Amino acid sequence: MTNVRVVFTPSGLAGTVPAGTTVLDAARALGVDLDTVCGGRGICGHCQVLPTTGSFAKWSIQSDDSALSVPAAMETDYRANRPLAPNARLGCSATLQHDAVIDVPAASQVHRQVVRKTVTLDDLVVDPVVTLAYVEIEDGEVSDRESLVGAIRGAMREQHGIEVGGVDTGALVGLHGAFAGEPRAATLALRHNPDGGPPTLAAAFAEFTDAVYGIAIDVGSTTIAGHLCDLTTGEVLGSAGRMNPQIRFGEDLMSRVSYVMMNPGGQQQLTAAVRTALAELVRELTDAAAVDPTHVLDTVIVGNPIMHHLVLGIDPTPLGTAPFELATDEAVHTRARDLGVDLPNAAVYLLPCIAGHVGADTAAAMLAEGPHRSDHPQLLVDIGTNAEIVLGSVDAVFAASSPTGPAFEGAQISSGQRATVGAIERVRIDRATLAPRVRVIGCDRWSDDPAFESEAPAVTGICGSGIVEAIAELFLAGVITADGTIRPGDRSTPHVVPDGRTFAYVLFEDSDTQLRVTQNDVRAIQLAKAALRAGIDLLLEHADLTTVTDIRLAGAFGAHIDPLYAMVLGLVPDCPLDGVRGVGNAAGAGAVRALLSGAQRREIESAVRHVVKLETAIEPRFQELFVAAMGFPHTTAPTPRLVEFVDLPERRAPIRTRARRTIKETP
Repeated sequence: MTNVRVVFTPSGLAGTVPAGTTVLDAARALGVDLDTVCGGRGICGHCQVLPTTGSFAKWSIQSDDSALSVPAAMETDYRANRPLAPNARLGCSATLQHDAVIDVPAASQVHRQVVRKTVTLDDLVVDPVVTLAYVEIEDGEVSDRESLVGAIRGAMREQHGIEVGGVDTGALVGLHGAFAGEPRAATLALRHNPDGGPPTLAAAFAEFTDAVYGIAIDVGSTTIAGHLCDLTTGEVLGSAGRMNPQIRFGEDLMSRVSYVMMNPGGQQQLTAAVRTALAELVRELTDAAAVDPTHVLDTVIVGNPIMHHLVLGIDPTPLGTAPFELATDEAVHTRARDLGVDLPNAAVYLLPCIAGHVGADTAAAMLAEGPHRSDHPQLLVDIGTNAEIVLGSVDAVFAASSPTGPAFEGAQISSGQRATVGAIERVRIDRATLAPRVRVIGCDRWSDDPAFESEAPAVTGICGSGIVEAIAELFLAGVITADGTIRPGDRSTPHVVPDGRTFAYVLFEDSDTQLRVTQNDVRAIQLAKAALRAGIDLLLEHADLTTVTDIRLAGAFGAHIDPLYAMVLGLVPDCPLDGVRGVGNAAGAGAVRALLSGAQRREIESAVRHVVKLETAIEPRFQELFVAAMGFPHTTAPTPRLVEFVDLPERRAPIRTRARRTIKETP
């Protein structure tokens, strides 16, 4: 088989692959950040690349038009929302025929996301899973008839009144070295048995120490966030985050499952990618805090069921089709070294998954927010590529997942992008002139501020919170009807423009960029929000509730969406405005709680066993509720509390020239 060399710019990553390999597969093999939403099916247009021709002495490559295959039907007939740029090729279709230099433009790169994940630990009582004990052994205590472990057990019994159970292999390897000094003494780390039996000897340190550490990690489908904690004090010493490198195999979870189904060895590739990211994240955390990795004794990992399975090296394909069967719904105990993470003394605890599409991250969010502890109904929604929904109180807890897709994270939107610097995150539209003003990540000024042009970064796209606010504002301004149609009405405005057989709204424009909200963008958000709302309404029906007044929005998107706009679009049921609030990375906070408290682990393991699980894909009512939720705010549900804050356009009324309401809050 003939091999060809390929160099990707601007990263400079290069390698040799068999001729006929797609550019996307070559990028994956070489670790190039080439984005893909659809997982290589030619649907999304995110993997566009620019072949470069000429002589490249630096790499000893002569590249011409024959370097890539002739465009096939996937490219010549391509009609997706993100059109092919001039001279661009689809990385999932174009194959490498000869040596090539391929440029990955900024729009096609997996940009480093702004990881805005923090944890709050209100009212947490630290219940250490690992404790320390300093012991001394007299030389005479180790005889020809007794081992060092036997002497340690006796010393622990005499000096601390503690019976030691088993000994971890890692601790056993280092025992003689730990007790080699004078006096023969060491600090022992004891890991407590979840079943209540004698603790296990987890590590031994030659020096006296009163601090050991743990790491809590939330493995999201888009980002991975970790928190380094002092296990003895409960203090969070550092946090870090990075993109989940599995994104190059597919933006959403089902695309990754499809990749595993269609590619032999795909599961191993995805597992290797996420484990490498975990190892890098752990190294970043320990280096930043100057913590010896041998002193990290415990790790907690949470994630959705597919991430959970892939981290453990379990085939996720049974989660892709009914009955969406988990390999296990129990907590999992393993070792960091078994996951390729260089923490020689660390155990790993994975919280239990709840159902096939409701994972350990949802269990962690429950632990942080406590719907199962609440004396009134609480609705907890973690909005991502899937929306995990929990509704309940001390009386009963219900859970489900809704297939919202990646629209809320900026994907499937014509000008969409993740929450990176330069992304529009806030939108206001003048009710009379329909003129927009925006605010972008990386600058606190609005676009109508004279200093915006000089201080703001280049405006590159619209992130999830930005598209939600844009569509909500357009609805309130009368540009979008209750059924989601963009109409110019009888107002003359340069901001609503023809777009084929429909219309689009020009949200931002400068000499380099024009960003629009198209009819297809509105439909994508409608479909996502209808799936979310139908899931919520389904849980309300099963819980025999008509309203809920405590709504908590978790996750990166949920934490930054304005509750008012969430209600305007109908993402959540009608509720007092102060009853809706973002709670940040609840899954990460729950992971930290489980890291620092054995009692919290026991609590959540018990709580998830009593959750009533609903599978939206097979619920007869889901489709009916989905259709009803397509309208803004909702096709049939009343909104008496929302109208206290906004004047909603008349339902079914034609677009009029009168000014619409003004939000009764200072933006």
